[in-house]
Amino acid sequence: VPATLIGRNAFQETDIIGMTRPIVKHSYLVLDVKDIAQTIVNAFHLAASGRPGPVVVDIPKNAQQAMAPFIFPETHDLSNYNVPTKASDEEIAAIKDMIRKAERPCVYSGGGIIHAEASKELVEFVEKYNLPITTTLLGAGAIPEDHPLSLRWLGMHGTYYANYAANECDLLICLGARFDDRVTGPAAGFAKDAKKIHVDIDLSEINKNVHVDLGVIADVKEVLKALNEDPIRKDYTAWHAQIAEWKKAHPFSYKRDGRLKPQYVIEKLRELTNGDAIIVPGVGQHQMWAAQFYPLKFPRQLLTSGGLGSMGFGLPAAMGAKVAFPDKTVVNIDGDGSFQMNIQELGTLSTEDIGVKMIILNNQHLGMVAQWEDRFYGSVRGNTELMNNNSQRAYPDFVTIAKGYEIPGIEVFTEEELEPALKKMLETPGPFLLDCHTLYHDHVLPMMPPGKGYKDIITE
Repeated sequence: VPATLIGRNAFQETDIIGMTRPIVKHSYLVLDVKDIAQTIVNAFHLAASGRPGPVVVDIPKNAQQAMAPFIFPETHDLSNYNVPTKASDEEIAAIKDMIRKAERPCVYSGGGIIHAEASKELVEFVEKYNLPITTTLLGAGAIPEDHPLSLRWLGMHGTYYANYAANECDLLICLGARFDDRVTGPAAGFAKDAKKIHVDIDLSEINKNVHVDLGVIADVKEVLKALNEDPIRKDYTAWHAQIAEWKKAHPFSYKRDGRLKPQYVIEKLRELTNGDAIIVPGVGQHQMWAAQFYPLKFPRQLLTSGGLGSMGFGLPAAMGAKVAFPDKTVVNIDGDGSFQMNIQELGTLSTEDIGVKMIILNNQHLGMVAQWEDRFYGSVRGNTELMNNNSQRAYPDFVTIAKGYEIPGIEVFTEEELEPALKKMLETPGPFLLDCHTLYHDHVLPMMPPGKGYKDIITE
């Protein structure tokens, strides 16, 4: 649509600026071809700095087709855009003083640690201060999950012991997280007896969901560097012992009963990849099982849709990861419902020869919704069954669909068939699809029920 027809309902006109405004960091409408270069530089700076986020650049047809001398700007011209960096000496001293007074501290870190490239500083911080740490799902991998101080991730389907530690602590140190409802449950009851510190680069997040005692608006990496210069180390023996009891009593677990279990598929994948693959799930039960049973070693090892929970995320995101890291094993772990949201991308995988490995945990249901139906709505099904009652087999036939795109695939029905099939998948160059047939009866546990707190966690 040319600029002269904007706002006139021209053919295929859409107010893309208005449509995307709630979900982007900033928007630009470029009316003059001479402004394109500077706008692109500004947009990339905005997108990557501070709290990262998408920036829309809308270029009308006339500007796209016009000619102009190309002069690429050396830098942005956003003189009024300032990003917080370091905390003040007084703020660092206040954080240390609160740590000094605490007997049961707990660190709660989020995706902000990943965005700030602050994983090294985070590990150094918890080691120097001897602090237990839990992460959000999007912050998982910031610290290796087999680290003795790691509680893995907390929230609705996070570890029992992380949820208990975060709620029973007397000091909660929130680093680059936002007190999301899937983490806190009812916000008023979250860590209600604890003092709270919140470090975030985004002013709007401070006191938005949970009131904190100390809010620090700064780059979390710079804050951690300052804290690591002169650490405080206390004896938290009793606190660590309590956490160890919770860990021993309530690990992530499941019962093997001879059927092919989704959890077993993921555990076997981790064994055969030495825990080094990049894992990219869709959204649903399989997403939670992937995060539970493939413990992470490094940042961005798990790429997942968190706050929006967008089904269909897995396959295209895995394609991007494989293009960015061609030497890494990239596995899209998906459900049969989520996978079909973007199944057409099999065509791109094939034509571009992008070597993503695809594992479908196929239970013929929208499993997470079916789990809620079972737990809270008397197992009444609301279009969550994906099978075809007129078919004698699982529906659709994903392996046949993949072969239509010249992508090899195997169906797996039993534990005995799994390992050789996984080895075949991992050894075969290029994309490969593994359709693992599981039953829908398995539920993701533990589970903090909607509207409930950590003391209401369901474990069986």
